Amino acid sequence: MRFVILGGSGSGKSTQAQRLCRHFDIPLISTGEILREALKSQSSHCTNANLSSLGRHVQPYVEKGELVPDEIMIEFIRTRLNNDELNSGWVLEGYPRTAFQAEELDFLLDDLQQKLDWAIYLQVPEAVMVTRSLGRSLPDDQPEIVQRRIEIFYDRTMNILEYYDRRRRLLTINGDQFPEMVEQNILTLLCVP
Repeated sequence: MRFVILGGSGSGKSTQAQRLCRHFDIPLISTGEILREALKSQSSHCTNANLSSLGRHVQPYVEKGELVPDEIMIEFIRTRLNNDELNSGWVLEGYPRTAFQAEELDFLLDDLQQKLDWAIYLQVPEAVMVTRSLGRSLPDDQPEIVQRRIEIFYDRTMNILEYYDRRRRLLTINGDQFPEMVEQNILTLLCVP
């Protein structure tokens, strides 16, 4: 199974991505985690040159709550998905963030002879996203950065829903529930016992 988890900041993407990974026994590719690791590695004299280089490129964007440019993210995802251990499936969380990235992901999957099963959108009211985001202890969850990420989500990311809906690959889930209920709703829509 290959899934993309979509939603605004604080919508529960990470939680549900981890739950799906456990349920289907497939790896998680969390771009948010990888970007945070890259930023940390840059400041801690990390020996992983690729991670440190990525950190240098993305730092100015992440600090402002802006999207990392398409070309950087597309190349990063291409490298990550080209890994043999991911042939049997994965959950991609935090990517794509724009309709262009979604289209590029489809091209990449065609090249890799893989197919996306579902894009799962966790629909959560803006006020809930803000409250949840500010309740986390991540370094990039400052009020102005959270607000900017939510604005960008509504401005750019919402187009992805239309993109996946036209391809009959979109599942919309009410994400404003207990995590167990959200997971059960996802599995029910996937017709998984």
